[in-house]
Amino acid sequence: MTLSRSRLLAGLTAAALLPLGAGTASAAPAFDPQMVSALAAELGVSAREATDRLLTQADQQGKLTQLQGAGAVDGAFFDAAGRLVVNATSDAGAAKAAELGLTARRAAKGESGLLAIKRELDGVAAAGVPVGVTSWQTDLATDTVTVRVSDSSRPEAQALLAAARRHGGAVRVEHDSTPLAAHISVSPGAKMTFSASGGGYCSVGFGARDAAGTRYLVSAGHCLRDSRPLYSGTTVFGTTTDTRFAQGQASVDMGIARIDAEDSIATSVYTHGSSAGSPVVRGATRTAVGGALCKSGATSGWTCGTVRSYDVSVTYTDPNGGPSTTVTGLGSSTVCTMPGDSGGAYISGDQAQGMTSGGPIGQQCTFNGGAQSGKSSYFQPLTDALSHYRLTLTTS
Repeated sequence: MTLSRSRLLAGLTAAALLPLGAGTASAAPAFDPQMVSALAAELGVSAREATDRLLTQADQQGKLTQLQGAGAVDGAFFDAAGRLVVNATSDAGAAKAAELGLTARRAAKGESGLLAIKRELDGVAAAGVPVGVTSWQTDLATDTVTVRVSDSSRPEAQALLAAARRHGGAVRVEHDSTPLAAHISVSPGAKMTFSASGGGYCSVGFGARDAAGTRYLVSAGHCLRDSRPLYSGTTVFGTTTDTRFAQGQASVDMGIARIDAEDSIATSVYTHGSSAGSPVVRGATRTAVGGALCKSGATSGWTCGTVRSYDVSVTYTDPNGGPSTTVTGLGSSTVCTMPGDSGGAYISGDQAQGMTSGGPIGQQCTFNGGAQSGKSSYFQPLTDALSHYRLTLTTS
């Protein structure tokens, strides 16, 4: 049996960062209307200008790939004008970027320096979940690490804040009163449930294969635990096999489930009846910070925004009173998500990006609402999960 888009959120086609196969970006990417409108709303421009911006981003992304292959870049981001700014590692690298029409700068820290600071903070968090600190992430545009704090008076937060202050102006501390939670729900009628009668649910992610051809679902780790069956309606389509999420401990929010022999995950994204249709993903090139993206999820449908940062660490608070959990290696975005969206697909243009992990507790989204002001979420980057599990995404 092949599970149709009406029953399962689509799995995206992409390529792993392994020699098992490679996806390629299409020569002329087609952008769905809601992704265009999301970018247009965020920038205050027309739909045509937003489309031109997306085409320009795709072109610049290809040039960035050339520079990365030459080892000439230490991080890159899209600025407010839509120009891709690269942190050049040398004068020669800056000259090469200029030849390609990209903007280059020599940053004091660069991505590698910022990641070194962030990983130091990760080490502090691994010794004890820093309750009261909601997230810590690199900010390439300002060349700093940003630490967001919901309650600086909590003793659990003091060690991480003390470590952050030792780096002076390289770390910014911001206050954010809303705690975060992993986005899972206990409501019935789920898109991907954990029993035939419903119960808790998540959103289906991506179909992938290992070197032997065994097929898997790649999803958020907090959705895939306890070797439990996964249901679409009353039909079992797979069984969880591994997760890197462990509540109350330092975690990574990725996991996999083995797909039953008679079932499959679609290679196009189910967008819940939105005007986006069923976009097929043709690769997994990670968009730079500032790039536009949309996600599909069982609770909030098709919503859109932009990438804020990568390699983000967060503290998830359990709304039901369980222990808090530190999760590392996430992407952050302005895309709106809600409980039950976890595992759902993020795409940028025709390139797969990741799966919903979590977001602010109590956040409300307009179903199929595209871009929504003031919203945020965190996602597990797809390429990291494929690399860890040595998988290649199934392509159409």
